[in-house]
Amino acid sequence: MSTSAPTGSSGGPAHEPARPAHSASPTPPTPDGAQTPPSSASAQAVRRGLRTLHAALSPSASPVPGPGGRGRRVAYVLAFALVTVLIPVTCVQLSAEYGLPDAIAVSLGFAQAGPLVLAVTRPLRAWWIVIVADTVCALLLLLTPPGELAWPWPPAAIVGYLALCVALGLRERRSTLVAVWSVTLVLSLTLGFVVQHRGDGTNVLLSVLSGLVLLICGAVRERGDAQRRLAEQETISEAERARRTLLEERARIARELHDVVAHHMSVITVQADSAPYRLDGLPDAAREEFGSIAETARESLSEMRRLLGVLRSEENGGERAPQPGLERLGQLVEATVRAGVPTELAVADGLSVPAGPRLPQAVQVSVYRIVQEALANVVRHAPGASARVSVTESGDRGVHGGDGDGDRADEAAGDGGGVETSAALTVLVVNGPAPGPAGPPLETTGTGHGLVGMRERVRLIGGTLDTGPLPDGGFRVAARIPLPPPAPSASSNSPASSTPAASSTPSAPPVTGKDPEPS
Repeated sequence: MSTSAPTGSSGGPAHEPARPAHSASPTPPTPDGAQTPPSSASAQAVRRGLRTLHAALSPSASPVPGPGGRGRRVAYVLAFALVTVLIPVTCVQLSAEYGLPDAIAVSLGFAQAGPLVLAVTRPLRAWWIVIVADTVCALLLLLTPPGELAWPWPPAAIVGYLALCVALGLRERRSTLVAVWSVTLVLSLTLGFVVQHRGDGTNVLLSVLSGLVLLICGAVRERGDAQRRLAEQETISEAERARRTLLEERARIARELHDVVAHHMSVITVQADSAPYRLDGLPDAAREEFGSIAETARESLSEMRRLLGVLRSEENGGERAPQPGLERLGQLVEATVRAGVPTELAVADGLSVPAGPRLPQAVQVSVYRIVQEALANVVRHAPGASARVSVTESGDRGVHGGDGDGDRADEAAGDGGGVETSAALTVLVVNGPAPGPAGPPLETTGTGHGLVGMRERVRLIGGTLDTGPLPDGGFRVAARIPLPPPAPSASSNSPASSTPAASSTPSAPPVTGKDPEPS
């Protein structure tokens, strides 16, 4: 048996009912794929807001660090004074004017004003106590006969609450201040709206005044925090600047030491290369040994040139002049005199003559730089003041201190054990006070490496540095540099080395790291 499809009124096949032209917009899916109704999304937003409010009003988070020492003592004194005034005023006001029982008035007085002492260290905990006490007080005042008295906040409660807002603004974070004011606003407006016939506008007054106090005190606290962070950053920057200055000065000293070592290596190379031609009758083994020494010295020079390339900065990439020594102290003093500083120079006999430089080159460079930095400080900080420079040698470089055991003294000095020889070089730079009132220095620019560079140079060669002001207003720089014992003469060990040919050995020009200084 066959069935026929249903037909419409016109005989055609029946059609399904038409879908609506528009439908509701789909709700956002939940994590499990189901659609979330709009009411549930609103509930989630409310729950998030309540969680944020609870986190902001949670007293578990420690407040911003407050003043310590004298500032905290002053805060406690002010809090105790305010509490001493507010508690009796609140008790009398609630019992005599509003008609509350004495026990309830005293309890509310202590609950509303007492936490102000706690607000010095824990303002948010004190706020929780005060806001609950104020709300309970407002509700209890509804049981009293209506009159011309303020409601919901009595005058004493307003004063105590504003003092508490000061503590909150100075100690709590911005989110907490916003949450506190929001609760104050909602609670005040709610009480005024529910019991309109008792309200007299103190709810609006407290909302406005508390907001202003929180805003002003919070701005003061944030400004103090910003200044404190800026001071910390300046301290860190100053430490980094001092560290960079120290590294720059050490790099400069290393470049100058490279010049000294490179000069000695050049002399070794020239002597080793020329030995087979200057000395007759050398065996083949000795010639090979001299050749090996010359080759090693050349490799060392190449390595030192690469090291100098690492240490050299962009500003001093073309330095070529030899490093200065004691013989150039006179030129340095003349330049200082031309800068307006009368300067006297006294150098011990035999120390500054170019012929026979019996002091190590590293010592001469260090002495020159110490005097240079000291005189530059005089020109910079005491323009016009007189200065005196003296370089003297004390003791005998051939006699060691202690028990007279030269070998042990040499070993200790080589190991850095602190046993000094009796010979030392003393560098003294003393300047008097600047004539006339203190004014701006002649030089306002510079590397600022003066004392740092002096200390580093003296430490490098095992000396001591003493700097400090003088009673008359001048300044003193004194450096004591121990001198090593003189090397044993070549004539006592190798007669061949003292031949005229050996004495006429040419010296190679040094590979230096300084630009020519203006004469």
